[in-house]
Amino acid sequence: MRRTASVLPLALLGLGVFVLVFGQLLGQYVEPRAKRTPVDVDTTSVLTGTGSYFDASALATVDGKQITITRRIVGDVAAGERSGNAVWNVSTQIDTPKTLPLRDPRRSLQWTTERWVTDRRTNLPVHCCGEQPSFRGDAYLKFPFDVRRRTYTWWDDVLGAAVPLKFTGTTTVLGQEGYVFAGTVAPKPTGVFRQVPGTLVGRPRQDQVRAEEWYADAGIELAVERRTGRIMNARIAPKVTLRAPGARHDAVTLLASDRLEFTDATRRAQVAQTSRDSRRLEVLGETAPALGTVAGGVLAAAGVILLVRGRRRPAVGGASQAVDRTHTDD
Repeated sequence: MRRTASVLPLALLGLGVFVLVFGQLLGQYVEPRAKRTPVDVDTTSVLTGTGSYFDASALATVDGKQITITRRIVGDVAAGERSGNAVWNVSTQIDTPKTLPLRDPRRSLQWTTERWVTDRRTNLPVHCCGEQPSFRGDAYLKFPFDVRRRTYTWWDDVLGAAVPLKFTGTTTVLGQEGYVFAGTVAPKPTGVFRQVPGTLVGRPRQDQVRAEEWYADAGIELAVERRTGRIMNARIAPKVTLRAPGARHDAVTLLASDRLEFTDATRRAQVAQTSRDSRRLEVLGETAPALGTVAGGVLAAAGVILLVRGRRRPAVGGASQAVDRTHTDD
């Protein structure tokens, strides 16, 4: 019995120390390494709403039509593993009621392909691996991990420049809490020129005019989950126009909408993925270390107490035996 009692406190003490150390390792070593942008991503997000667009067949802008923006992101796993970065191929297409059923991006109103490379830990742009275009800013497609209540620079691919988005408050998207970041884009030239008939932009005496593309956004609003930096909902109000060379006013509206927003299906998918990732980071970075500290402390304390008590018992027993022997001798 005495030998068994001496093993138990040592076992509890050792287990307690192990749990304490393991919990701290999860928080300080494992969790930071789990905060990495995935390389094997394959997601599709859809924004939709009503607005105006230029109908090339009618050579006129039509109003009150549905506009759909579909963006698919596919990770280049091989390039990501070679470089250690997140390498994403991004396809964005804008569809009208006429082009949406065709399912061929080449027949959509507009189709662009890009290749984005970011640091998996900081989310900052990395200039390698055939990136196109070369972008700047704190955030694009997602925000960094551990989002703060501050202004971030969001890369606007239509403008070709970074736009400041200010923290404006908190929100809840399908039960998941997030931060709201908002900003606007004043009318600016995009650097794109289009060869169009002069009559289209108010220059009837010129057969062809090299019109300049302008872009504005009356309201960018993103709901971002704090731990993961994932975007759970997005709203934009873009306007793309053409101006005659040197003109101060828009001549043709190519695309405009007061509100394009994630569809319900996209919000559900984003929130579901966000919830899974956020819970995992919470367990690794907060729950497990806290439980490890408490459980390890309790086990270690129990081991120390039993160990101390176990050392005192022989002394008490020895004194009793000495007394017994004294009485016997008498």
